[in-house]
Amino acid sequence: MTAAASLLSLFPRPAPSQQSCRFSSVHPPSSRRKPSFSISIPHAAAPSSSNPTPTTSEEPPKPQIELEFLGPKAGADGAYPVDKASAVSGEKLLRNIMLDNKIELYAAYGKVMNCGGGGSCGTCIVEIVDGKDLLNERTKTEQRYLKKASLLKPESWRLACQTIVGNKENSGKVSCTNPFI
Repeated sequence: MTAAASLLSLFPRPAPSQQSCRFSSVHPPSSRRKPSFSISIPHAAAPSSSNPTPTTSEEPPKPQIELEFLGPKAGADGAYPVDKASAVSGEKLLRNIMLDNKIELYAAYGKVMNCGGGGSCGTCIVEIVDGKDLLNERTKTEQRYLKKASLLKPESWRLACQTIVGNKENSGKVSCTNPFI
């Protein structure tokens, strides 16, 4: 007897009735449920004679905040360059509006070493020239950063990454500049 045969003899073979294995479902094939679904697509109703004017539910326009970003240096004519953008009131941070509109926010160091909007680096400091009342109050993160800086920061300085433009109800104009560019 070979070694393999001697090993197989250690394990008894099951009886022929135990060898076949059948799986059956809980439900017989005739009573199985078939998956079904339906999609209803509403069709545009034809205007009826009893209702000649269709009703529309248009939302009123959302309040807009107009933004002006004053350049740091006056041009040859003595005027400061101005970049303009607008945003829906209360929906975006000042940093995101500036980046979305390709408006210069960071000085050379800040372009590489900014915190990405976490409020911990201070590279996005802007000075609010006009429209301070259209912005949110300083956040705790913003207050903590502006307090720990060795120089006293004026109240008009804000972190663009912590400043929400508008409050979803107001509209108006905000003017700001970056004191470090």
